[in-house]
Parts: sequence; C-alpha cells; structure tokens
Amino acid sequence: MVPVEPAIVIHVNGTPHTLRRSLSIPELCDLLNIHPRLVAIEYNGEILHRQFWETIYVQAGDRLEIVTIVGGG
Repeated sequence: MVPVEPAIVIHVNGTPHTLRRSLSIPELCDLLNIHPRLVAIEYNGEILHRQFWETIYVQAGDRLEIVTIVGGG
C-alpha cells in the first residue's frame, strides 16, 4: 500500500488554500492562474527572488503575499 500524503494548507494574500501536495512556486502560480512574470512574491515575510522560485516548495502553514506588478506613468 502506498502511503497517502495529507493535504496541506497555505495562505495566499490572507486566504487559505488547501493543496494535495507541496508545489513549487511556478506550479502554484499555474494553479492560481497567475502569470509569474507579472508578480512579486513575499514568502513567509521575505521577498522571494525569482531565481529561487523553481527550488522553493510551499509547505503547510506557509504564508505568501503575491502582488501584481503594474506599469505606467
């Protein structure tokens, strides 16, 4: 029998999201229909530089703030 991982709950912009498994930041953006080139992400209180997005996997209890970058003048 294959063990089943329990669901995890993370918070994105204050809203809880239940995931079946840990996801990388790009996978999470895809799931949330967020274009990754148009956002900045704060991960557990720290700005998460884009170069690390592929290696960071969200875990239960993580808190993310995702803000859209708006251009203009």
